[in-house]
Order: sequence, then C-alpha cells, then structure tokens
Amino acid sequence: MGKLSKYEKETIVNFNEKESEATIYTHNADLKRRLAEFSRKYPTLCRLKCQNMEGGVPYVMDKSRLSIRLVPPYSEERRAAARKYAKQHGFQILQIDEKIA
Repeated sequence: MGKLSKYEKETIVNFNEKESEATIYTHNADLKRRLAEFSRKYPTLCRLKCQNMEGGVPYVMDKSRLSIRLVPPYSEERRAAARKYAKQHGFQILQIDEKIA
C-alpha cells in the first residue's frame, strides 16, 4: 500500500459509557511518543495493541486516565501583556549565545 496523505493520518479516540477502557488510534508522532512513554511507565493502565503497516498505532488505556482539555482563546488583555513581556525580555537564548561568543 502507498504512503498515506496527511489527511488520512487520523487520530481516533473511542470509548463508551459502559466500559472502563478507551482506545486511541493515532498516526501523530508526538502522541505516539507520549503514549509509548506512558505505557512503559504504567503498563497496567495503558498498552499497545499492535502496529499496522501504515504507521498507525492503537493503544488501549484506562478511561479514567484520559483527559480532553478545551483551551479558550486568549483575551486581548492577555495577548497585550504577553507582547509587552516579550518586547521587554526578548529571546533569552540569544543572550546566552552572545555571552559565549
């Protein structure tokens, strides 16, 4: 089978009200890394089912460990404060490089 497009590389979270486990199927590299790390640390709460040929991985995990966080947009006041802070303090890594040189 050919390479999947970005559109085809899905993340699917599936659970129901009755069962205590959720299934997470993903192609997302960061989420795959985080799930692998979590399953190594907590093998009784999260486990890899199998890998498929296209690179997706399904994990089964205790539903109580799954969280969906909704983040509201920043207020204009918070954005203005962040801009002000960034202008005052600049990009810190550049200051470190200047001291080395």
